[in-house]
Amino acid sequence: MFPMPPEAIEILTPQESKRTITRLASQIVEKAGDLRNLVLIGIHTRGVPLARRLSMQIQHLEEIHVPVGSLDITFYRDDLDRIGARTPEKTDIPVDLAGKHVVLVDDVIYKGRTVRAALDAMNDHGRPNVIRLAVLIDRGHREVPIQPDFVGKRLPTSKEERVSVYFSEVHGRDGVELVKGSV
Repeated sequence: MFPMPPEAIEILTPQESKRTITRLASQIVEKAGDLRNLVLIGIHTRGVPLARRLSMQIQHLEEIHVPVGSLDITFYRDDLDRIGARTPEKTDIPVDLAGKHVVLVDDVIYKGRTVRAALDAMNDHGRPNVIRLAVLIDRGHREVPIQPDFVGKRLPTSKEERVSVYFSEVHGRDGVELVKGSV
């Protein structure tokens, strides 16, 4: 018997993705306090374009530029033996983080291990006053006690499913899909 091909279900259309990012940006603004101290740090790979979009939306809403950085967590992961070798991306932290309000940004939170690795990596780049977490999709199933502060959409999933997030900057299109039978 041959395995069934994966089935993709559209969760967020491009328009819904845009509205969700606008809502996330508004939530961040409400909780950030002084926006001059706000820094968005995207976790490679899809957290980076999401952080850039959030920054652009905050600039549109509040007329203030919010710096965006990128963080590679390759050497902080606890599953390199499982996922195999990978080429690290460039970490770029554009400002001194001391005294800043940092929002770590990622596309999907699942087990929480990526965020745990990102928090470890952040220690190498200074000590912000506060670190919060923004994610586009929260699919549950945590293995570590980490919860996002800002969530675009909560999407209960099974462990056999996968969530695929698409950004035009990376994939040529926007949207979110739930892929069944792909694990």
